[in-house]
Amino acid sequence: MKPTDISNPEYFHKVVDCQYACPAHTPVPEYIRLIAAERYTDAYMINWESNVFPGVLGRTCDRPCEPACRRGRLEGDDGGEEPVAICRLKRVAADNKGDLSGRIPSVPTQKNGKTIALIGAGPASLTVARDLALLGYQLELYDENKKGGGFMRSQIPSFRLPETVLDEEVDLILDLGITTHFNQYVDSLKSVLDKNYDAVFVGTGAPRGRDLQIPGREEASANIAIGIDWLSSVAFEHVDKIGRKVIVLGGGNTAMDCCRTARRLGGDEVKVVVRSPYADMKASPWEKDDAMAEDIPIFDNHVPKEFVLTDGKLSGMLFEKVDAVYDEKAKRSLVPTGEDLVLIECDDVLIAVGQENSFPWIEKGLGIDFDRWECPSVDKITYQSTLPHVFFGGDAAFGPENIITAVAQGHQAAVSIDKFCSGKDVHERLPPLTNLISQKMGIHEWSYDSPITDDDRFKVPHAEKDQLLKDRKLEVELGFNLESGFSEALRCLNCDVQTVFTENRCIECDACVDICPTDCITFTETDDEPILRAKLSAPSTNLTQDLYVSAVLPTERVLVKDENLCLHCGLCAERCPTTAWDMQKYFYSVAKAGKS
Repeated sequence: MKPTDISNPEYFHKVVDCQYACPAHTPVPEYIRLIAAERYTDAYMINWESNVFPGVLGRTCDRPCEPACRRGRLEGDDGGEEPVAICRLKRVAADNKGDLSGRIPSVPTQKNGKTIALIGAGPASLTVARDLALLGYQLELYDENKKGGGFMRSQIPSFRLPETVLDEEVDLILDLGITTHFNQYVDSLKSVLDKNYDAVFVGTGAPRGRDLQIPGREEASANIAIGIDWLSSVAFEHVDKIGRKVIVLGGGNTAMDCCRTARRLGGDEVKVVVRSPYADMKASPWEKDDAMAEDIPIFDNHVPKEFVLTDGKLSGMLFEKVDAVYDEKAKRSLVPTGEDLVLIECDDVLIAVGQENSFPWIEKGLGIDFDRWECPSVDKITYQSTLPHVFFGGDAAFGPENIITAVAQGHQAAVSIDKFCSGKDVHERLPPLTNLISQKMGIHEWSYDSPITDDDRFKVPHAEKDQLLKDRKLEVELGFNLESGFSEALRCLNCDVQTVFTENRCIECDACVDICPTDCITFTETDDEPILRAKLSAPSTNLTQDLYVSAVLPTERVLVKDENLCLHCGLCAERCPTTAWDMQKYFYSVAKAGKS
């Protein structure tokens, strides 16, 4: 293998698994160390610069960082360890931050003469607004609702996300001088373009819920609602009750929000029914756990066949039981078992089987191309449409995802809009901001807490169930207290503190090999990667993780470190008699608009 090029900013970025997995690439270990140091406001600002909504995401994020966490790859006394509670630590920073005045960047008093229209006040548009307002752009934000937040407000129940938390973080952006046009539905893109904005950003989400057209749908329509529309009606207090027996169709997070909300609005017998096997449900595991903890059963492998009416009113649904069969390519087929149809009684049904984009307000002939699914053709790097000064982001660009993905796309769209308005090539992307600094304070002393704790993941306390089901606005999770938050932060392995090897200092004494607790270091003759992986001290089987390979040493061997096994404990650097090993903190931040 060729020696590893550690000057490539993406090499060490990939080693910080949690940050690499985050769509916005939030510097996770950095803010967790700040929490351990009780610097909550600093930890909050690290998040705010990157993911914009720390308090919101500390409660509602889909947590792509946590399955990637190195801690989850360790073996504990009772089996595999759980990842660090990265998401809920973000909430610790948000809940305990101090005064932010003086910490939020100031808006230029002298504007740059460019005005941008933002359609939709969801996370993508608000991210674009935050980034561009700091560069002197005039931003005009349009939304049909009376407040900003988009689906964060209309589709995430208050028992998961208190309105006060959302209001605070939305207002941090709007207070940057954003001109708002709330309670104003945009029914014509042409009318917006006619106002001669320098650029337009569309962040309207995926506002249309999919329906289910099976026998009885039309006749029972009075007692059937589309999940996202129903959640919005509840959020804006147009709906405050539901029938005693409720069926929720679907296996995603929206279905989980629907069923838990229904329990709080009078549904004594709420059931979730999903076509797929339980393990294949799209809902996050913790969302399923929370639903079942509120006495909501989940019936999997049931395909809806018919709405049943009695005396002209919905009384139940018929389902066909199926088995999931997978072919050699892991493609799933749902095969009927041949059993009799299953009748489940109900008074109301909530359909949460997916969402899709809807652009009836974008006229044809404006220069925006649409694909065969009637979605706009959008560049996946620049977020630019085929009409050069119109950009898309969030769910409006590529379909339903999540808040953190919308934020990440908003950052990149802001880069493109800034370049477009400056007459620059939008395809020339900004490099990340990086730094690599030694943590050495003495021969065997580091500037960070390197010992590895053996604590299990701490549990986030919940409010009492009998209280929760009486008040739809009472927050379920109480969050870590300061003591638990501190202890959970110490579980982080500091994966951004990298082991950096300097070949010309190495005397090949094997001291690092002897001290390494995971056998991740090997001195051997170089070879092709598959052969090299097989002959390491601990054979390297995780091909998603890189090998750190040195240049050829005087003995014609190379040093190889398996990044999959390394704990970043620093023992190799402590033991090395020549300082060939050093622990160096790697900071990686995605460049925002105007940072070129």
